[in-house]
Amino acid sequence: MKHLEDTPWWICDPGDTNYCAYVDTDSNYFNAEPLLRHLYPNFDEMSEKEKDNVLEKEALKYQDIITEDYNRLAKDCFNVTSHRLEMKTECVIRSAYFRATRRYAQWITKQEGIENETLDVKGLEFKKANFPPVFGKFFKSCLEQVLKGVPKHEIDSQLLKFRRQILSGEIPIEKIGNPQAVKKLNKFTERKARAGEMFSSIGKGAPAAVKAAIIYNDLLRFWKLDKKYNYITQGEKIKWIYLKNNPYRIEAIAFLDYDIPKEISTFIEKYADRQKVFDSILLNKLEGFYNDLGWSLSLNPHRNKFFNF
Repeated sequence: MKHLEDTPWWICDPGDTNYCAYVDTDSNYFNAEPLLRHLYPNFDEMSEKEKDNVLEKEALKYQDIITEDYNRLAKDCFNVTSHRLEMKTECVIRSAYFRATRRYAQWITKQEGIENETLDVKGLEFKKANFPPVFGKFFKSCLEQVLKGVPKHEIDSQLLKFRRQILSGEIPIEKIGNPQAVKKLNKFTERKARAGEMFSSIGKGAPAAVKAAIIYNDLLRFWKLDKKYNYITQGEKIKWIYLKNNPYRIEAIAFLDYDIPKEISTFIEKYADRQKVFDSILLNKLEGFYNDLGWSLSLNPHRNKFFNF
């Protein structure tokens, strides 16, 4: 294989190290820093923009070399003169986080030769429809700051501040509830509450959102609010939230944030388990993120120590 004359092909692999960061279908992501340090002795003195430019310059050289080798391979091994194998430099990435296949984030600075600074995220938890936007916005902010080199102690400080906002009630329940579409509502309602009974009988294996929706409907009926407000119905998009110790021993309840009775809203505000909401939605996800970075979040059994105000 032909290589740039002044660049030993092994420069990116002196210790049998794999500098391929990620592969997906026909896309390959490589750490080019060792090569650039070899080619440009003043690499550390360059600005970030200059580094982006020289990276793109070298990538374009190598894409032509590899494409030329594809041509030779097609001719020598398969006796064909045309094929569809071609290398193309898609983007310059200043930093990236790869969680798993098709689950990553990358800070793109140039795309197909055009300066286009953007955070490209694929498949990570906070992008899912059932992830509350207020938590997703915070998670995305943390991720972006990590990729831009913000130190850990600053992100820890922001996490503590955000947690205070959740636990204090500064952020309303409408924004911290789990959004989800209710399915098989009728299937898991084994028997509706009879006269004098407060709650229906819920079938085993019912998802948390379904249980929460059935309980909401039961409260609506028991408190005689169903004449003014609508029941949650099959396929409806709801939000649901964990509850702490309450007179009815309810673990979670759903609600329609556009049509919630004041009585139920007051009940939820009083008994919402904001700690559990924070832990289950955000903190557990951040633990995996911190571990990937080699950071310590001081979770179990020292979670209370970390979040001691």
